[in-house]
Amino acid sequence: MSNYKELLKQREALEKQISDARRNEMANAIAQVRALIDEYALTPQEVFPASRARSAASGTKVAAKYIDPVSGQTWTGRGKAPKWIQNQDRALFAIPTTA
Repeated sequence: MSNYKELLKQREALEKQISDARRNEMANAIAQVRALIDEYALTPQEVFPASRARSAASGTKVAAKYIDPVSGQTWTGRGKAPKWIQNQDRALFAIPTTA
């Protein structure tokens, strides 16, 4: 049975082996990816298309629909309404759209 200090030394040696193995495997993976990119003349947009880069969970921005003329605060119309627009005619606070 090993004592605490021996186990710590073993862990340190294992962590170094893990780090070395990861570094070597990453270098091989990067070389393979680069070879494929060169072989097929791929562009970054083809490899990482913008449509896949953003998902609904990524928190894409939504344009504001309403503005408080007093404070300048805006609201998208989603979620709970801020106090400055509650119980008000929202048309009075609508931001004009330019189309």
